[in-house]
Amino acid sequence: MKLTGARAYTVRTPPPNLGGLFWYFVRLETDSGLVGWGEAAALFSLYGLDRSFAQLVEDNFERYLRGHDPRNREALGKRMIEGLTSGRAGYFATAVASAFDLALWDLCGKHFGAPVCDLLGGRYRERMRSYTYIYGSLEAGDLATATRDWSRNPGAVAEKARRLVDEGFTGLKLDPLPYTPPGAGPPGPREFRLEDYDAAERTIAAIREAVGNRADILIGTHGQMTPSVSRRLARRLEPYDPLWLEEPCPPENPEEMARIAASTTIPIATGERLVLVHDFHRLFRAGACAFAQPDLGSCGGFTAAKQIAALAEAHHVLLAPHVWGGPIITAAALQLDAAIPNFLIQESIHKSGLFFDEILVEPFVFEDGDLLLPDRPGLGVELDETALERHALRR
Repeated sequence: MKLTGARAYTVRTPPPNLGGLFWYFVRLETDSGLVGWGEAAALFSLYGLDRSFAQLVEDNFERYLRGHDPRNREALGKRMIEGLTSGRAGYFATAVASAFDLALWDLCGKHFGAPVCDLLGGRYRERMRSYTYIYGSLEAGDLATATRDWSRNPGAVAEKARRLVDEGFTGLKLDPLPYTPPGAGPPGPREFRLEDYDAAERTIAAIREAVGNRADILIGTHGQMTPSVSRRLARRLEPYDPLWLEEPCPPENPEEMARIAASTTIPIATGERLVLVHDFHRLFRAGACAFAQPDLGSCGGFTAAKQIAALAEAHHVLLAPHVWGGPIITAAALQLDAAIPNFLIQESIHKSGLFFDEILVEPFVFEDGDLLLPDRPGLGVELDETALERHALRR
């Protein structure tokens, strides 16, 4: 079996753009007729590289993959990582390599007639507990009401949380402090006003009262806080027993994150912007987190994620893979979750339906708060190329 071609799809998502403004897919072709699907993390779109993705896919396929046997997936992936990064891995290079890595593993699973999790060593579970951000009614234009201005109406946010728990979710996440997208404000971590802390506490208190002990509350921050903010916020929120405080400072300083972790009873989660096993090694060595959040669309794909999971296991760290993207990253995360002993909870874009269902041949199954493992070969999902074409960004 030889690799013969690669095609990139940059797909524009419809409002309210849950999972990102664009999704980035790779379709690998072989001389046997098998096709493998990969995806790069949707955070790519935050940095204005939407039209660059297709050229990166074309150039890197020609340089590293054409004519090779996809069953040599790890060697091919490591060669690509080394070539793209010169030994110093960064987020964008590994996102491109991750998309290819997922597609190579998808091809191997289809070739051997087995789900990827079985190639990774077999199954610990076939149901994955999931969590979602507290979105609005999921209608166009309503997203803003669920992700800002909580200080004005914490009761409304709590009611949204209660409805999501009634739908089956046992984990709910939100950013209780105002969020500024990258490049939209001053660079670096920031301080907040006292009234922001007050609003955050009111909101989390209202959610806890609304859902009781039926669901965990997960605190997001997107790494935009200084360590002093994290300590002050954690002290305010400890009485409501959150499952985690996520990225309590920018992720490049694991030693400082470890000091934050030692200062609070709230477990620390981080990792969505870290790549390959070396970044996570520094994180775990510092004792900086209880929960690791690699993204299969940026960390280096399965090849890196299984190393990260093994290293995490040695440090008694659990995995909660990050997803901000489309169905291929989600499918890959489910395969990893099934195959590792130290899985905690899986991020989901609501129930991994909505626009997912429009571009998937067969949808994911959400049941009683869990995402169920597809039992088809490879990643277990296929994309509808006609639907992709309808939403594809043209160069």
